[in-house]
Parts: sequence; C-alpha cells; structure tokens
Amino acid sequence: MRAWQLGLTSAAATIGLLACGGGSSAPSAPPMNTTLTATLTAPADLAAGLTGALALSATIGGGMAAPSAEFQVDGVPIGSAVSAAPYSINVDTAAYASGQHVVRVRARDAANNVSDWSSATVQFGGARTQPAGFSRSSLVTSLTKATAIAQAPDGRLFVTEQGGTLRVVKNGALLGAPFVTLAVDSSSERGLLGVALHPNFASNGFVYLYYTTPQGGTHNRISRFTASSANPDVAAAGSELPLADLPALGAGNHNGGALHFGADGKLYVGVGENAVPANAQDLATPLGKLLRFNDDGSIPGDNPFCNTPGLLRCAVWAMGLRNPFTFAVRASDGRIHINDVGQNTWEEINLGAGGANYGWPNSEGPTTTAGVTAPIFAYDHDGALAAGAGGFFSGCAIIGGAFYPDTGPFPAAYRGSYFFTDLCSAVIGRLDLANGNAAYAFGSVTGSPVGMLVGLDGALHVLTQTAIVRFASP
Repeated sequence: MRAWQLGLTSAAATIGLLACGGGSSAPSAPPMNTTLTATLTAPADLAAGLTGALALSATIGGGMAAPSAEFQVDGVPIGSAVSAAPYSINVDTAAYASGQHVVRVRARDAANNVSDWSSATVQFGGARTQPAGFSRSSLVTSLTKATAIAQAPDGRLFVTEQGGTLRVVKNGALLGAPFVTLAVDSSSERGLLGVALHPNFASNGFVYLYYTTPQGGTHNRISRFTASSANPDVAAAGSELPLADLPALGAGNHNGGALHFGADGKLYVGVGENAVPANAQDLATPLGKLLRFNDDGSIPGDNPFCNTPGLLRCAVWAMGLRNPFTFAVRASDGRIHINDVGQNTWEEINLGAGGANYGWPNSEGPTTTAGVTAPIFAYDHDGALAAGAGGFFSGCAIIGGAFYPDTGPFPAAYRGSYFFTDLCSAVIGRLDLANGNAAYAFGSVTGSPVGMLVGLDGALHVLTQTAIVRFASP
C-alpha cells in the first residue's frame, strides 16, 4: 500500500480504526513460518489509460506445495484463485468507473499460508461516470449556488443556497417557497453555508443554519430555526434563535460552514481560519477549528480545551484546520472525517478526534511532525504520480463526504466506504477503510460538487451548485 493511503498518528489510531466496516475484510497476516511470496508483474504501478480486457499477472514463490494466486481489484476478489502457472486473470475495465483503481495479488498454499499483498495503483481509461450496475440521474436541476444538504426523517431534503435561501425538496420536487430566506452577505465565499437537522427533528422541528450576517459587523452566525406546526415546509415566523456569533470577518474566504450532529447528540461546526493562518493554532479564537456545542448552543462540560459556560473559545473541539467546508459523521459509531481544503498543494481527509491538532499552517498533507494528527488520505493539486502525491486523484478543494452504512442496496464491497469529491475535478472517490484507506474512483458528476449524503433510500446523493445527482444500485 502506498504511503499516501496511510499516515495516521498513533494518537489517531486509537479512535476505533479496527472497527471499520465495509469492503472486503482486511487481509490475513501470513504465518511466521512461511516464505511464500507473490509479485504482481502486470499491470505496472501507475499505468494509465488502461481499457478493455486487462490481464493481471503474477509470479509465486516459496511456501508449501500447490500454491495459488488470489487477484483483487479495489479489495474485491476477481474470479476464482488461479492454481497453476501462468498466474494470470483478465479484468473487464468497463465494469468500473474511469479513474484510479488498485489491483493486487497474494499467494496461498495448500497449508493455507498466505503471502503479503503485491499491489499496483492504476488508472482505467474512458469516460464512465459510474460502475456497472449503478445508475446516475439528476433529482433536481434548478438550484442556485447551492452549498449544503441535509435530509429529514420523512425524506425531505433541505438545501442551502449561498444567497440566503433554504430550499426544500419534497417527493422529488423543489418547492417554490423557501423554508426561510435570510439577509446574508454572500460576497466571495460568504453566505448561507451549512444546515443540520436536530436528531429529534421529527418531533421538535429544529433546523440549524450557519450563515454570514451583516448585523453588527459582518460575521458568521449559528442559529436555530423551528418548522411551522401549520406548514412544516417553512420556518415559523420569528423562530430564529441565535446560538453563537463568531468573530468579525476580514477576508471573504475560508469560512467553513458545515454543521452536523454527532452520535453523542452534540452539534459540531466546521469553521475556517478566514485566510489568517495563525488563527488555526490560536486557542483564543474559534477560527480554524472544529467546534462542539450542546444543542442549545451552550458549551459541553467535556470539551477538550476548556468548558467555561458562555466563553466561545471553549467550544473548540479540534484545531489546526484551514477551511473545513465539509465533514461527515458515521451514524453507527460517531466517527468523524474532516475534509480540510488546502492551499497550493494538498487536500486532506482527517480523522476527527477531540483535542487533535491537524497542523495548519505549520504542516499540510502527509506529515510525521510530532503533535500533529496526519491525514488518513491526501491528494495533490497537479496529479503528479510520484509516491506520496495521491495517485491519480487531484483537484483544488475537497468536498463531501458521506459514510455508506454497513447495510443498504449498494453491493457489499461498497458498504462501509467513505465517499468524497472535489470542487474542481468532480471525480467521486471511495475511501476503503477496511483496506488501508486505499482510494478508488467511484464516479463523476458535471458541474461543481459542494456536498453529499447517503439518502434514506440508500442512494448516494451528490450536491452540485445547481443540482442533486443520485447514484443508485438496484
């Protein structure tokens, strides 16, 4: 496995990583008494533009009698084990989305000893926008500068638009009347940026928004709204309850804006450093941090840095972030992935941990710096193919993501994966948590993606600035 697919610090590694689901199970460790080896001879590592029938070939050595070769693509077995030389099997590249994939082989002998995996990161050519067996369709196509998406227990989708409107998609149709319209400063990267629904939304109708208000000097605000009892598709008049007013803004960019409830019932909020890198390491400000509140905006008593009631800086849960425009929470256990938008070189997926420091501006991308929690996956901006550069993934601003649960209509190999995409490349990646955080191409969309979620129907919904694109498996 390549170095860019790993990179957890020992501190982050303690946060339940061994419980990751999805994909195929982690490879068995070979017994100490075997010399069995497998070497993938084709395709070559970093081979690009592969199309049609692709031959996977290997050599096998050592071990006891009757060794066989087990081939995989993206952690999934391909055909039956090949029990005699020449050790080779064909793969139809047309069954996969165009883009990065990982092929590998290991040997197994008659005594059930197995070798280490021998792998290659490759690129399948063409212009396929989803794997075989998946459909891609547009659910809504008339959004205006959409920024975030959430789903209610009754299936309604709530979509924020940068200009200040919170739209509702009901029964597959975009309603004409917004849930609420806010007066916002929408210049540059400001505006209505994030939405979350209370875990008990079905009974209390609480909707949380993150937006840039010009009131009292331009700044970002976190507020709670309540759905009208007479018409739950709109907010009750006068129901806004401001929960937190963040510091005054200087630059127009790096606002963050994502909101999600954790499995602990707390409200987590991603806040950018407002183009002042030093803010990310300054615990006196909430900028450049992931914040954690109670659902009423008060400070939890177990926040890692401080817990003084009414003191905004005590909402800080993790630090050292540049612009966490999106993050995601796994429903099964509360695992958090923070997507931190980079500067000139790196885009990061970070494992959320209370008290963690992700290093910005002192480090960016893969790092071994003491005291810094390194990303579990990072890719660069130019698509360079040197080791450590993210393979064939590239872009300018990481967007997403969404954890696929361990059950659902997606095939077993895709369950438990983490999906992400990028504002510029629009290529949807799948991070295989069960196989060393290897990243594979899942599909692509047109337009500029800004968010995603796994819907109640088990489909992956990708939000672009103008549409909701739905990937489904029968």
